[in-house]
Order: sequence, then C-alpha cells, then structure tokens
Amino acid sequence: MTDDLGRAADDAPEVMDAMDGADDAMPAAVDAATIVPNNAGDASLLGLIDRLGSLLERSDLTELEVEVGGTALVLRKPSAIAPAIAATAVLEPPIAATAAVPASTPAAPAAAEAARAPSRPAIAAPLTGIWYGSPAPGSAPFVEVGREVAVGQVVGLIEAMKLFNEIKSDLAGRVVRVVPESGTLVKAKQPLIEVEPL
Repeated sequence: MTDDLGRAADDAPEVMDAMDGADDAMPAAVDAATIVPNNAGDASLLGLIDRLGSLLERSDLTELEVEVGGTALVLRKPSAIAPAIAATAVLEPPIAATAAVPASTPAAPAAAEAARAPSRPAIAAPLTGIWYGSPAPGSAPFVEVGREVAVGQVVGLIEAMKLFNEIKSDLAGRVVRVVPESGTLVKAKQPLIEVEPL
C-alpha cells in the first residue's frame, strides 16, 4: 500500500495542475453524469477523471478526494459504495418486500450477497464519453432488451471530443439489460449492455 501511496503522491502535482483549470470548466455542484464535453476544458476534465480513476484502481484505497479552489471531486470504488447501498436497503425496505420476506430471514446478508454476486457478461465501453443507444433522437435503438446481438453488431454510439464512435459487440447472445440511459456519461470499461450467452 505504501508503494501505491507513493505513486499517488508522484501523480499529485499533475492532478493539481489539471484541477487548477477545472474551476472554470466545471461548477462545483455538477453531477458527473450531466457533463457533456463541449470544449477543450471539458475534454481535459474527463481525461483527468479517467487518470484519477486509474490511480484509484491501482491503489489499495477505497476513496480518492481531490479539492482545488472551489472544485471538489470524490471517486469511490464500487466496494466502498455497496455496503452503503445495502445498509440503506436494510433501513428502508419497501412494504411489499417486507411482506414477502419471512421475519427469521436477515435482510442484510441477502443484500450483501446480491451485491457480491457475479454479474452477467457485458459489452463494456471502450472509451469515456456520452452514450447514445440510438443513431438519432427519436429513432429506434440499436439494441433492445430481449433481442439477440451478434459479434460485430453496432450496439450504440459514444461521443468523445465531438466524434461519434460506433460501439460494436464483442459478445453474442440475448440482451438482458441496457445499463446506461441514452445521453449519459460512461467511463471506459463500464458495462453498457448485459448479455445472456446463447
């Protein structure tokens, strides 16, 4: 862990330099999912977020917080978020779920086990950008839940730096779930479409 923190400290001047310009590029209270890269500042900010995410993945840390001027950025690993979600589910169970679960069954282990369960194979985003599930607003989506997808089939578009990149499937099977909503920010390696192999 010390080695990872040393690398984090080595990257700190680069991060701080990049964050100095971030005050102008992004207001302090903007949700990352609403960022649409429409200028060089936004593109460099998205690049910085990717570098910080990589830094977090390489380290033993569960959370990385950077604050420069009026801009603050907090990145957390999914493992740090899952216990909080499970705790919320235990504290506020839906009424229907309460009736369906026997009183002797503890809800916390079931929620934690569901969070740890391996997910289905998914087509992952090859780059960071804005996800679009259809070729144009109002047109039919590239893929729909329940339909089959083939290797090499276009499943969506990711806009990065004013370029629209076709995202092709590297899996064959039946679409179980389209994870991001159209028009939202996706990160590289983020699951886009969950597929059930045939």
